[in-house]
Amino acid sequence: MDAKGEISDISFTSVMELTKSQQNIPERYILPTSLRPNPSLVNHISPSLPVIDLSMMNHPAYRPQLIVQVHAACHQLGFFQVINHGIPTSVMKDALDSAEEFFNLPSDEKMRFASADVHKPVRYGTSMNHEMDKVFYWRDFIKHYANPISEWIHLWPSNPPTYKEKMGSYAKAANALQKNLMEVVLESLGLNANYLHDDIKEGSQVMAVNYYPSCPEPDLALGMPPHTDYGTLTILNQSQQGLEIMDHDKKWHPVPFIEGALIVQLGDQFEVMSNGRYKSIPHRAILNVQMKRLSIASIHSMNLDKKVGPALEVVDEQHPVAYKEGSFGEFLDYISAKSLTEGKYIDTLKIHKRRDASEA
Repeated sequence: MDAKGEISDISFTSVMELTKSQQNIPERYILPTSLRPNPSLVNHISPSLPVIDLSMMNHPAYRPQLIVQVHAACHQLGFFQVINHGIPTSVMKDALDSAEEFFNLPSDEKMRFASADVHKPVRYGTSMNHEMDKVFYWRDFIKHYANPISEWIHLWPSNPPTYKEKMGSYAKAANALQKNLMEVVLESLGLNANYLHDDIKEGSQVMAVNYYPSCPEPDLALGMPPHTDYGTLTILNQSQQGLEIMDHDKKWHPVPFIEGALIVQLGDQFEVMSNGRYKSIPHRAILNVQMKRLSIASIHSMNLDKKVGPALEVVDEQHPVAYKEGSFGEFLDYISAKSLTEGKYIDTLKIHKRRDASEA
């Protein structure tokens, strides 16, 4: 049954169930050789990835320094970690603990929320899109809408009993942090901090809660394939290391786990708004033979129907309009018909102008 007590039209075997009976991963989880997490292509001696102290955010004397740091991180990678962000470590940990409690529930309890419909406000599933994926990914997830939280929280799981309280507290804190971060990132791009203020305040927040069980053959599979998030930005809370990001040179970098820090990733919607001056960050989830990993991605975007195009302030003769308008709702329609590995929605928005002979 689904969250409303109706019979679910979906069935699948969760990765958690597989780990109880499988010594090796099933064939459908084994990636083609070219798509496996090849350690030789990972820069294990990574340059120090940006860690930004947000305690400067509300100090007028130090804020310009913060804006410079954010600009450098967004321009170079589309990624940074934040410390002193104002969300208590206890709130972050409670949310991860409640997520683990949910995934430890009996299968039939979780399957009440199972759906292949990406538009569902609460959806439990496995892999990425198990009906479309040619190869499966080693993760189980539950996703739910969260802004405004009063409109959606009654649809969230009531079991475990503290799930709504603990996940709700974290979701509200993440949404408040997102508003502050958006102001800083917009300023770093040269826009007014209040650009699209009402749209950001009333925008979509999707909590993507992920469980990556330990994997007996982590070199053959991934928890999530390389992809970018469609949204303005994503705030990631994780229980341990397992995220890798790709730089502009197509090199992978493991993101170190920093106790109490949160990861911030720019999404496709911000790339469009910036007219390509900032790029969304490709990332993937790798697996561990010994340890499970949990993560909570608070994915923010404009309202589902809000069309977003390049800001006029970042368009000029040297930087003509490079993207068509698009919406989060159109992105959901796109991924409901395609596997993420078949192409990116943002690529359908790019305007490819023919170069003059003098530029060739």
